[in-house]
Amino acid sequence: MKAIHMTAVGGVDVLQPREVDVPVLTGDDQVLVKLRAAGVNPVDTKIRSRGVLTASLPAVLGCDGAGVVAAVGPGVDHVAVGDGVWFCHGGLGGGLGNYAEYALVPGHVARPKPRAFGFVHAAAAPLVLITAWEALFDRASAGPGKVVLIHGGAGGVGHVAIQLAKHAGARVITTVRGRERADFVCGLGADEAIDYEAQDFVAQVNRLTDGRGVDIALDTQGGEVFQRTVDAMAHYGDLVTVLDPGAPRWQEARNRNLRISLVLMLTPMLRDLPAARAHHGEILDACAALADEGRLHIHVGHTFPLMEAAAAHARLEAGHMQGKVVLSMPS
Repeated sequence: MKAIHMTAVGGVDVLQPREVDVPVLTGDDQVLVKLRAAGVNPVDTKIRSRGVLTASLPAVLGCDGAGVVAAVGPGVDHVAVGDGVWFCHGGLGGGLGNYAEYALVPGHVARPKPRAFGFVHAAAAPLVLITAWEALFDRASAGPGKVVLIHGGAGGVGHVAIQLAKHAGARVITTVRGRERADFVCGLGADEAIDYEAQDFVAQVNRLTDGRGVDIALDTQGGEVFQRTVDAMAHYGDLVTVLDPGAPRWQEARNRNLRISLVLMLTPMLRDLPAARAHHGEILDACAALADEGRLHIHVGHTFPLMEAAAAHARLEAGHMQGKVVLSMPS
């Protein structure tokens, strides 16, 4: 099969096409998937450019995948050969990721994909959906009566977080760059969009909430944005970040009785936590139901053929993405 190997740590030119053997089932609880698409995430570009998490080289990157079940072990009974599945697995080094034509995944990881999604949109979704869900519902308690601030609402995590928070009944404020992205996020259900280049987001949040601040903030930027968000929080609020927060302003956070939470949805893979992996499967099943009800949409900004993985990385690293980048494979 064809696969994209990361041959060294470096620029996009280290992503090289190679011919490798198709994986074979070695356990009862395994699923072989003929991949139709693979999501491209910022973690992929960080592994490629910095070498973080990569156990050995060459490596095949790509955590997100979607495709058709080609074979199942005898212990798998929730999917069958020919079924469409989506999942987040692999791509962190030490095993094959999803920049390839086939993937071998644990049975409980491969979940039936939403009927409403084609393979490209299904492959774009798992990592960002699980991240947003854990932040909004596992760490915080988004729901009716809550005001939620989502940074980077037009991005991968942000654009699904807006939808999940709105479906839970929350009022959603989000930050974006420019009028076009503001229109995009309002179309997803955001109640207010703040152009962070033209407006001070802290001042705007406090204006929109009559000085109270937000109950929940989801930080997708880290560093200074995370630190300044403390001043946009309501007392006893939840401030959740998916990136390195830098040096938090602990005194003001403490004065507001904030709960500070960190989300790294890759931890169950990195630390081999089966119960947490099972919970990720539950999240994908819940999101599949929302998608099939027409209440969850995935925006794919750019699609590249598998052999153009280097170009996909270059596009993602160019920044200011709206939605997701996906690699597609022939059927």
